[in-house]
Amino acid sequence: MSAVLQASVSHRDIVRRTRGRRHGPITRLVSPSDIGELIKPFVFLDLFDISASGAPNFGWHPHSGIATLTVVHEGAIEYQETTGVKGVLSAGGVEWMRAGRGVWHTGAALEQSKGFQLWIALPAELENAPCQSQYLSADHVPQENAARVIVGSHGRAKSAILAPERINYLDVQLAAGERWVYQPPLGHEVAWLAVSNGELRTPEPVSAGELVVFEESNNALVIQAEAASRFVLGSAAKHPHDLVLGSYSVHTTPAALAAGETEIQRIGHQLAAAGLLR
Repeated sequence: MSAVLQASVSHRDIVRRTRGRRHGPITRLVSPSDIGELIKPFVFLDLFDISASGAPNFGWHPHSGIATLTVVHEGAIEYQETTGVKGVLSAGGVEWMRAGRGVWHTGAALEQSKGFQLWIALPAELENAPCQSQYLSADHVPQENAARVIVGSHGRAKSAILAPERINYLDVQLAAGERWVYQPPLGHEVAWLAVSNGELRTPEPVSAGELVVFEESNNALVIQAEAASRFVLGSAAKHPHDLVLGSYSVHTTPAALAAGETEIQRIGHQLAAAGLLR
């Protein structure tokens, strides 16, 4: 039996679904203390739809132990890090910031902007490593048929993002009536998707603004677009560590968290001395 035919007769059940909690223009779909425990290393996901005039003031804030990954579907966002990196991320662009042992950053919408921000829990060997960031414009994001490959690889497409191994993160657009089959790599037993626009069937219906978590297995996902749809999908090997949480940080041990918070405090003192913190 072919892989595609096999995928058509088996499916993965949805074990959790949510519309998250909305705070103005931002909907928090996943937090480390709730669904993040089910789908780790994916531990946080926000869906944002913000205007330049009504955007929240994020200001300077820190992270450690995680990587932040922002995908802009519409609009443009400016960004700045305490590493000295700054710029503008336009529609289709991707931000990867591996916070590691600690970094602060800030950003704002320059126009009506929509997309997702994801946090990925880093493995022990990277959670206190130096900060490392990459910013890709839309034309530097590889694509395999309907899927843009943000992290990892799919088909012949491989992302330039230097992410930990055994993690895929895809940005998918389907036309009304289009059917798409995703076969996760061997060992990717964690899988979820979140819909930005449209409506899918997996085989249960999933609509815009909703996130669903699939049962842990290596089976394919068979997705039918009931309307023109855009969604992000993550698959990975399960993060093997407990999630040790700080205010803006996720680590694998209390000692690693303490090291991250020490570095965050050091950088924060520098920002305060420069008059950048209120």
